[in-house]
Amino acid sequence: MGRVARVLTRRNLIAIVAGAFLASVPLLVFNFWLGSLIDRQGQAEIDSAANRAVALADARLAQTLAALDELAAQKVSSCDAGTAGTLSRAAFQAAPVKEIEILSADGRSLCEDSGHAPGLVTLLSTQAVPSRPGVWLDFLRVDETETMVRLRRPAVSGSNQLAALVPLLLLLPQASMNGGPLRAYAGLVTADGVSIGGAGARPDASDGAILTAQASSGVFGFQSEIAAARGSLPAEHGGLRWLGVLVSGLIIAIAGVLVVLLPRRNGNDPVAQLTDALAAGEFVPYYQPIVDIRSGQLRGAEVLVRWRKPDGSLVLPGAFIPLAESSGLIKELTLDLMRRVCVESGQALGRRPALKISFNFAGKLFADETIVKDVRKIFLNSPIKLTQVVLEVTERDPIENLTQARQIIAALQGLGIRIAIDDVGTGHSGLSYMLKLGVDIIKIDKMFVDAIGTDRNSTTIVETLVDLAHNMRMDVVAEGVENFEQVMHLREVGIRSAQGYVFAPPLPGGAFLQLVEAIDPVGGGREVADQEAA
Repeated sequence: MGRVARVLTRRNLIAIVAGAFLASVPLLVFNFWLGSLIDRQGQAEIDSAANRAVALADARLAQTLAALDELAAQKVSSCDAGTAGTLSRAAFQAAPVKEIEILSADGRSLCEDSGHAPGLVTLLSTQAVPSRPGVWLDFLRVDETETMVRLRRPAVSGSNQLAALVPLLLLLPQASMNGGPLRAYAGLVTADGVSIGGAGARPDASDGAILTAQASSGVFGFQSEIAAARGSLPAEHGGLRWLGVLVSGLIIAIAGVLVVLLPRRNGNDPVAQLTDALAAGEFVPYYQPIVDIRSGQLRGAEVLVRWRKPDGSLVLPGAFIPLAESSGLIKELTLDLMRRVCVESGQALGRRPALKISFNFAGKLFADETIVKDVRKIFLNSPIKLTQVVLEVTERDPIENLTQARQIIAALQGLGIRIAIDDVGTGHSGLSYMLKLGVDIIKIDKMFVDAIGTDRNSTTIVETLVDLAHNMRMDVVAEGVENFEQVMHLREVGIRSAQGYVFAPPLPGGAFLQLVEAIDPVGGGREVADQEAA
């Protein structure tokens, strides 16, 4: 019997070696083809990026000019009691615009939508817009830190001008064609050849061969410039080449060995239990409604995960989320939850584009450059639009690299996704996140909601956060609302959206869909839920 086993073992080893050799031949050919393909597509990607950059800048500047034209049509030309409100509404409706102002004939700022005059402004360059006589583009440095593009046109009457400021970064691409962060330098060049600035590090000779491309805007007269080291473009694919060679040589040999040598999972291993539960589809979404506390309308829901075990018992996230994060399973758990929401609630939410659906997003996921592509892939063919998706990063979960996180957040926002800071006020990084990450929403923690109206310090903190968020054009959501007295206090401090047990607890999918159908049975909800108070 032992001899037979030895013979079978030798035969198995010979089969493994032969299989590995035969499998390696086509994979080597594949890797050679992949390398040549990456080289050919490198320049094509740079050229395409430059054209996309011009298209992006043209679209956002056209939207800005349309806002100025609308003000001109309203005969806005001077500063009076109602001007600031009119400018503020125009700025709010034009997404790329940071500020709208009225200038005198000599370029002095007479009034702004925010009511606060800008800091030190340095004019870098100016040029006429070739497609619109009388319209000008100014390139400015504000407070010596931020580069802005100012679009201005004459008012209908008088000698004053209407002007709008757009951050330069909003005119530059943040994502590559595959949905990940752009691995290149993207900049803007004026009609007379002055480089205004850009995003990303400009490559130099030490980085090897450099690929460059420029594309011109026929509408506004500037150029978009893209530059990247040749070696950086296939970097994300190069690993696949070596991985393919390695796998082709080892996969057959180790397959049999793994079957024999890998120990059986220990039933007491919590990581193994999480992995098995994920594979078995035991993590299910629960939905906590978010309500407009002024109109009573449903604005959307936050998705909360529950572990439904085979015996029907439910495990709350506090018992397994920390382990999922430390074990590296949090990404797959999050993406699996998104897929389940698309299947379970996709049709109902898709018919109601005003409703937003929020997912908790671990801070470490903002360091994963593939996450943009993964999220885009899930919602691309789903009835749920990317503009309905909100990703919440908690202040309790520190982000180590804010610069990298900002790039990934910008790429997600470029898809239409909104980013929220959860549990604001409970950690040490809230203001830093608000200022540096460019988020769209802040969510005030239950700790402050519980104390509002009874504790003066907490009320002051909430009022300050709300005022700061509104000045930065961020939405505010209050969490953990448990009684109508809190609702009244939240209204008084200017908060419009809230969630908590006073409205509804986290609901399983079926109950949430019944709620949605009861409130809006034909899916006719409008974008009212998205409109902030003037």
